[in-house]
Amino acid sequence: MNPLKRIYCRTFQTGLKIALPFLPYRKPKIVGSVKALPEVIQKKKCSKVLIITDAGIRKLGLTRRLEKALAGADIPYFIYDGTVANPTTDNVAEAIEIYQNEGCDCIIGFGGGSSMDCAKAVGARIAKPKQSLAKMKGILKVHKKLPLLMAVPTTAGTGSETTLAAVITDAQTRYKYAINDFPLIPRYAVLDPKVTLSLPPFITATTGMDALTHAVEAYIGNSTTYGTRQDALLAVKLIFENIDTAYNDGGNVEARRNMLHASFYAGCAFTKSYVGYVHAIAHSLGGEYNVPHGLANAVILPMLLEAYGEKIHKKLARLAVAAGIADEDTPCGEAAGRFIQAVKDMKKRFGIGDHIPEIQETDIPKLAHYADKEANPLYPVPVLMGAPELERFYYMLMPESDEDAGNEGAKNEVSENESFENRNVTEMKTPGKGADEDDRTGN
Repeated sequence: MNPLKRIYCRTFQTGLKIALPFLPYRKPKIVGSVKALPEVIQKKKCSKVLIITDAGIRKLGLTRRLEKALAGADIPYFIYDGTVANPTTDNVAEAIEIYQNEGCDCIIGFGGGSSMDCAKAVGARIAKPKQSLAKMKGILKVHKKLPLLMAVPTTAGTGSETTLAAVITDAQTRYKYAINDFPLIPRYAVLDPKVTLSLPPFITATTGMDALTHAVEAYIGNSTTYGTRQDALLAVKLIFENIDTAYNDGGNVEARRNMLHASFYAGCAFTKSYVGYVHAIAHSLGGEYNVPHGLANAVILPMLLEAYGEKIHKKLARLAVAAGIADEDTPCGEAAGRFIQAVKDMKKRFGIGDHIPEIQETDIPKLAHYADKEANPLYPVPVLMGAPELERFYYMLMPESDEDAGNEGAKNEVSENESFENRNVTEMKTPGKGADEDDRTGN
């Protein structure tokens, strides 16, 4: 990176760090079960609910407990399940039409990060009906209070239930962009482990490592606060203690609950302290090749941690202590090395390789440009890199042979958003009708 750009990046980041304590950030209130949401809705004097989810979630029956609870409380609800893995402006427009036509006054984002992002974008457009989503792109352009927004994550990883960001794809151009503003933070985060029990092992692993990446990148960055450091350390501790159990025994409710809390605290950490180049590279791969975000993060994370070198060893050592793989007396460099190796071992246990076979060499300059544009100057990374430096990571991510390409990412066929089908279904449920099916996912 050239010296002038370096100065600009660090000046920008310093300004944000100084402003951080004065920004209107808030943590969502935690609710432990979807069955508690009717009470929340009634307390907030709302009367009609729009549930935004995807077809895969509906097919799995994960919304049934929520539907049953709403029906039992005589709260009419409507469901939009057309959200795709990278939610589009068309998804948002379709959901808004239901919200307005049916007179809804609150929103529940139910699913992975895509459903929650779609719900946030719907809320933003309801709050500012005369402004397009494209005009809200960037930082602090929403301003207005959204309708009551609640988030029910069905994966423990995205942290979207805590964040001020919504990532949307333009349906015509396929350009993906982020909207970042404090009103987008959900008022309530429902950390209900029972909606995650049917999550397949590989998705459990990749979304869990997504949460780990959030915590690690937030912690090693230059814009941390005492609160974000504590949130990141707690998230790392919970992940190392629970991710293997959740992976090997998906029905373990306690492990699932702890992973949801890990994702929540990791989300709180990176919302205030940001992420880094791991995410920037992963986003470019997701946008170009639809590589699942958590999978990309898991592959890239140890590579970047090694590249940052001694600059982050002290912080990695503290993360190693939180993870239970070092103690306070372990030499700093050794503890940092243990942490990086533990991340490598973790992804190996979960069948995650070292390469992204979708990468085409001719695309690398473009991908590096996208990553550079996303990260600089916003992300307060420990070591600054421009597009030329970032290009080398894409080359490192390419398989060394066709055989490697066939073996890497073999389990990449399932989206982390659980979108096993993509269909557009809109339906109204009135209390007492259609919501009294067997509660197959538990109480």
